[in-house]
Amino acid sequence: MVLMMRQTSQKCDQDEKIWVQVVAIIIACLSAITYGLILAWTSPFIVKITNDKINYDITPDQASLLTYIPPIAMVISCIFFSKLSDKIGRKKTLMLISIPHCISWICTIVSKNLYVLYAARLFGGTADGCLLVTLPVYIGEISVPKVRGVWGNLVAVCTFFGIFLINVVGSQCSVEVTAYIFLPIPIIFILSMHFLPESPYWYIMHERDEDAKKSLRSFRGIQDVDNIFIKLKEDIDKQMKEAGTWTDLVTIPTNRRGLIAGIFLRVSQLFGGVGALMTYTQYVFASLKIDIPSEIPTIVFSGVCFVLLLVTGYFIERVGKKKCFIITSFLNAIILLLEAIYFYYELEVPEVDLSKLNWFPIAGMVLYAVFCSFGSIPIPNVMLGELFSTSIKAKGVTALIITFGLAFSVSNFIFYTLNTKVGMYGPFLFFGISNLISSVVAFYLLPETAGKTLEEIQMILK
Repeated sequence: MVLMMRQTSQKCDQDEKIWVQVVAIIIACLSAITYGLILAWTSPFIVKITNDKINYDITPDQASLLTYIPPIAMVISCIFFSKLSDKIGRKKTLMLISIPHCISWICTIVSKNLYVLYAARLFGGTADGCLLVTLPVYIGEISVPKVRGVWGNLVAVCTFFGIFLINVVGSQCSVEVTAYIFLPIPIIFILSMHFLPESPYWYIMHERDEDAKKSLRSFRGIQDVDNIFIKLKEDIDKQMKEAGTWTDLVTIPTNRRGLIAGIFLRVSQLFGGVGALMTYTQYVFASLKIDIPSEIPTIVFSGVCFVLLLVTGYFIERVGKKKCFIITSFLNAIILLLEAIYFYYELEVPEVDLSKLNWFPIAGMVLYAVFCSFGSIPIPNVMLGELFSTSIKAKGVTALIITFGLAFSVSNFIFYTLNTKVGMYGPFLFFGISNLISSVVAFYLLPETAGKTLEEIQMILK
């Protein structure tokens, strides 16, 4: 972590001290840890609660709803929180995340029936809607391009740290004990966020110029911010003069191109298997004919994502987000299609001896995790706050969160339905084909945003 801060500092303007930006991003991303914990909660526990007929007595169909509720709640809540973010500020809106996160863990602690678990997932999804609509915007607005390019990836890092933690702790602890362990995280988050400055963009939008300068001094580490402020105010005022209605999100060419690129990123991410395979990780490994407990490859899978995401920010920024997304989508397509072939022969052609290849599903999933860590996991998250001008950003990000929530629910439904009706090869075939299509379409739809300011990105979209 210290090394990353030093390297980032060397890349930035030597007259500016950017450590406050880095610290602010780290603190803000504490909320992403809880997001990852709740996102992948079903991975270790959907198997446990369906097998535990004494405490829960839940059928697989009932348990599958636990994967649909959070993204649906996310869709509903993000509309409210996007308006709230513009009204009360990015910082205060982010702080509100802790309330539903705490309620979610408390419901999980006291849950002994299905409906309390549903409520826990509902509150978790509500917090996720707030996080996804506000956190990328806050990070994009408080950081310079080099910091944003490297540390903007921390959202994905912390999310997968949460996914890794829930798989590790969930493999050893009960539902109740796990919730007790992770309840303090949102409390620490809200207390830490209290000391961070508000986004200078938000202050300028609300004509609070002195507050904006004070915020810039904090984030840039210099006292003379007049030139930075004037340039920023000119850019924001120019963007704010453009109409910012929902209609303008699709009628103004710049906004429309950003919206199309964002929708494509989110749909390709989830239809490429990221959401469903993170949600059902242990379920997938439990279905394999292997001699090791399913918890072990599950922990390895999530651990690989977490470790690689610590360093992929540098690689992606150097190579380019667009190029990384195209290459990794194509590689993931190959892996998933090979996995689909393996599962097809295992189920439909049992006379074929696959005993010498029983290592392949695990190896394939690990390779999938590696490629995702350089493409479909971090890039949509980083670009979410980059694609829209200030005047339309809240509405644009909201539209993408709605897309994310709906696509997440649909991808989970596709996984569960195809696996139940066809077999495990069904969802892997679908995800593989989706990645193949994405690798081609990305070439035409995505702008390259690496190393560019938010204003320069808007010029590219024009």
